[in-house]
Amino acid sequence: HQFRRQLIDELPTPALWADLNVLESNLATMAKLLPGNRLRPHVKAHKTTALARLQYEAGHTGFTCATAREVLGLANAGLGDDLLLANETVDADRLTAMAKSEARVTVAVDSEATVDAAAAAGIAECVVDVRVGFRCGCEVSEAGYLADHARRAGLEVRGVMGYEGHAMGVVDVDRRRELVRAAMERLLQAHEFVGGDLVTGGGTGTHAMNTWVNEIQAGSYVLMDTAYTEQVDQPFKQGLFLQSTVVSVAKKFAVCDAGLKAQGMDHGNPSWGEGEILFCSDEHTNLVPQKSLSVGDRVCLVPAHIDPTMAKHPLLHLVRNEEVVDQWEIDLRHW
Repeated sequence: HQFRRQLIDELPTPALWADLNVLESNLATMAKLLPGNRLRPHVKAHKTTALARLQYEAGHTGFTCATAREVLGLANAGLGDDLLLANETVDADRLTAMAKSEARVTVAVDSEATVDAAAAAGIAECVVDVRVGFRCGCEVSEAGYLADHARRAGLEVRGVMGYEGHAMGVVDVDRRRELVRAAMERLLQAHEFVGGDLVTGGGTGTHAMNTWVNEIQAGSYVLMDTAYTEQVDQPFKQGLFLQSTVVSVAKKFAVCDAGLKAQGMDHGNPSWGEGEILFCSDEHTNLVPQKSLSVGDRVCLVPAHIDPTMAKHPLLHLVRNEEVVDQWEIDLRHW
């Protein structure tokens, strides 16, 4: 992709961009709060090796990954000091590719099948994933057996992992803390059966209150989801935006060219500070503006969920003071 410096409103739309000042501030804030290996950044939020390199340079040299593509991409970029695939897989080709990479790769396991698949592919290390919420993971009572099974299969068991995703977006601080405590009590109980140095979990929504784990897997903090804006204890700012163009105007609404195919919608509609979002369709978003709009005007939306939004775009534009100063390939997308 040919890059040239330009203003935001010169970009062809829909265009995904990040406020570079906010991005740098969020990176610095987290590096102070959770320095070094207290944070294992989750790259599924941004899927960009250029941004992962900034996290690495900030002292966070281990990464959490959601896909084999993320693991292999980081390894190829020279960022493979300590990569954790925090999802289960039994895909032999992907497991083998990770095992043969230059990186240190650890995989999450929660069943005999996932242990056996990892061992057969030549994976050397694992963590036992414990169900502490509503996602993957084994029961606490199964954790010790799985750890023993993994060791018999030739894997080193580094510890346990548990993701309290059900607590992540809860606005009430006390309620969120109670959910985290209950989840982490299960994880620590499993750790007694499993052993190992790692107790890994957590995320942006619980990064400050989850003191039970010894590393936090936060990812969204770099650019932030709108779901976190109501949490009064969040020190991070919104940094990801979706630039669009008004393509049609009616009496009571306008239509811009950034719809479902340009943004993740699982957390609801995007935000827009200059009016109301009516609904999103495949290529369009219908708006009720506070002031009249004309065809050709630009509208800046705030996507509700970073992760799936990033996955829909090949490029992230870096903006400082309204000027596009760089662009990064979103090169860790797909599986």
